[in-house]
Formats: sequence, C-alpha cells, structure tokens
Amino acid sequence: MILVTGATGFVGSELVRQLRAGGIAWRQLPRATTEAPWTASSLEGVSTIIHLVGIIHERGANTFERIHVDMTRQLLALAKEAGVRRWLHMSALGTRPGARSRYHQTKWAAEECVRQSGLAWTIFRPSVIYGRGDRSVNELVRTLRWLPVAPVLGDGHGRIQPVPVETVARAFVAALKNAATIGRTYDLCGPVAFTWNELYDKLETLLGLRRPKLHLPLAAARLLAGVMEKVMPQPPFTRDQLLMIGEDNTGDPLTAERDLLLERERFEEGAARPRGNTSFHPITLHHQHGEPGNGFPV
Repeated sequence: MILVTGATGFVGSELVRQLRAGGIAWRQLPRATTEAPWTASSLEGVSTIIHLVGIIHERGANTFERIHVDMTRQLLALAKEAGVRRWLHMSALGTRPGARSRYHQTKWAAEECVRQSGLAWTIFRPSVIYGRGDRSVNELVRTLRWLPVAPVLGDGHGRIQPVPVETVARAFVAALKNAATIGRTYDLCGPVAFTWNELYDKLETLLGLRRPKLHLPLAAARLLAGVMEKVMPQPPFTRDQLLMIGEDNTGDPLTAERDLLLERERFEEGAARPRGNTSFHPITLHHQHGEPGNGFPV
C-alpha cells in the first residue's frame, strides 16, 4: 500500500491519477489534529510513503520549519515504527547547504532527515512545475491577459527549466518500480533552460499577445513584498521568493530521463498539450506544494 501526503494538491492530484491508472493501491494520510494526532497505526499496512507536502510562503503557525522539517521528521519516525520500508520525497531544485532562502534551507534540512532515516529513500528536486491548476505559469498568464504590460520582477535574467506536472508525477510512479533509484537524488526539469524574460515571450506567443515588459527592481520589490506579507494571506510574491528569483533555477534532466524513462518535452509542447477538456491555448485558468505548482521555484 502506498501512502501519499498532499494527495489533494497540484502535484498530488496528478500523481493519484497516475497511480489509479496503473492499478496501484494508495491512500492518503488523514489530517492530524490535537484530538487525533498521527500515530504508527495511521500507517498500518503501508509499505511506501510518497511525501509531497510543502508550502511556498509562511502563514501563522505554518512556517517552513514546521511544514518542511518538523512534519518530515515526525512522519519518518512513525514510518520506521510502523515498518515502512520506502520513502519518496518531494524537494525542490536549488535546495543545497548554504542556500539563501529559508524555503531552500528548510528543504535541505528535510532532505537530511530523509537521508539519515535508514529508509530506502529517493529524493526529487523539480524546477518550476506547470500544468492545469498550477500557481506559477498560470498566474503569469492571468497577468498577461489582464494587464497592458508584462510586470517582471528584477531584470528577468534568472534562468529556469519548467517541467510538466505529468512528468513529475511519472517520475514518482516510475521510482516505485525501480530499486536502482534508492539512495538517489534527481533533478526534474525541462530539457532547455531559459530566462524569465524568455518565459514571458513564450507565453505571449502562445496567447497571441504582445506586452511591453515593465521591470520592477528587486530592491523596490522587497519593500512591496514586506508590506504584502503583513496584510495579505496569500501575497503574489514574498521576500523569500525574491531571493530565489535572483538566482538560476536549473539542473540536469538527463539522469532522471535515463533511470526513470522520462520523455523530454519542450516547454512550448507541454504548455500547448491538451489536458482534459482544456489546453494552454486557448487557456482556461485555475488555482492550484501538496506542494508547489507553487509560485516561482517549487
């Protein structure tokens, strides 16, 4: 039995769809409460945990430390007590020791917990994830459709390698059947890196629009983000995200493609591919870490 955390999120929903299509038995972790906390019995009959839960901005008690690190540590302890053998973990591209952002710092701390757990682990680090229901590319599309300009944070020179949500889910499913992935960390990203400026250009081409770019200097963006964080429950960007935008979010997709038999897909192809009754062009937009489709770097 596979247990999925974050099963109702952006990535989780696609993962569950693929598990069902493959006839793989799964269930989701019940929400823990003060009256009904998680216990080892919550994991009865579970052989593998796919841990997707994460946040892209902090709110109240839901801090990066609590959600990324403490929750991972708690669930790992229960998994070991319950006899769970396998752990597939959602991290993020850019996660590393000494990272600038708290998001990446806590993602690294969570990875360290997984690596030291004694379980048979595999870690995935996706770049910006896009697809029907994401909160990154779709938000940019919404902006382009409704504003006469394309507002770009900073100089727009930072590079990214967006990856389709279907590919991310497929990687997790493939790892379930491949023991060679145990003890490995995989970048999940598109085959070509391009800048945020180029992403806007690609989206405008798909939408049949042309918008002049309006660059907001990062110093001014930080001041604005500080105000929005205080007054908005879900600010469009945060100071921590600005730290991530200021650096490249790129990786090497080749190892994952080889080990997990993933097909490479250019952003233009993936964005235009039909999804259910909608496609990217013309676009029908929806809101989403689970994790991250998560605005900016997952």
